[in-house]
Amino acid sequence: PARHEGHATARTPRAHRRGPAHAAASSSFARPSPRPTLERTPGAARASRRVMRPLEESEIQQVFEKLFKFVGKNLKNIVDRADQPHCFRLHKKRVYYVREDIMKRATSVARDQLVSLGVCVGKFTHSDKFRLTIGALELLAAHAKHKMWVKPTSEMSFLYGNHLLKSGLGRITENTPANQGVVVFSMSDVPLGFGVAAKSTQDCRKLDASSIVAFHQADVGEYLRAEDDMVQGKKE
Repeated sequence: PARHEGHATARTPRAHRRGPAHAAASSSFARPSPRPTLERTPGAARASRRVMRPLEESEIQQVFEKLFKFVGKNLKNIVDRADQPHCFRLHKKRVYYVREDIMKRATSVARDQLVSLGVCVGKFTHSDKFRLTIGALELLAAHAKHKMWVKPTSEMSFLYGNHLLKSGLGRITENTPANQGVVVFSMSDVPLGFGVAAKSTQDCRKLDASSIVAFHQADVGEYLRAEDDMVQGKKE
């Protein structure tokens, strides 16, 4: 129809001209969607525990108790070194003894790319119990209070993970008590591993040849027998 002069005409909204269904679709499209909330997943929580960090009080207590069993009061020389400051760091369940300057440089490496640093002296098990590993041998040998020397004929047996028998014992430090940590050396003073004394020095003299004098804990043969466990990248 023709538009009459003097009469105002109301303009029909575009949404109504196109129908109610299209208007509803347009309004829903224009409404901003809610921002998704970020929740901390269990996987992210586990990953946060795997980054390099200082040890907690309960963790450092376990580490010191294990070291003290081998080095006694010499533990102070390990913690407070006069030559170069060292510290303990936890990374992927493993405890590292590292120079502080190297530790500071390691902070520039992405945490998920860091494999290891310093010397790995032990690791925490799945039940959060700490145990020393063969990487601690050099540290223990330099500060050990009690030592045993194995005869050349028994070296190979010990390096295959067997306990040390009286028949293979060459020497033992005086006044070694039973159940005390001992470092095992070859007769040429090369550290081979460490374990726990089964008998005291006095009792060892009375034992027969087939009796155990030291319970095996770790030996350098593990670098070949357990190579995959030594190098983190091979399994993780």
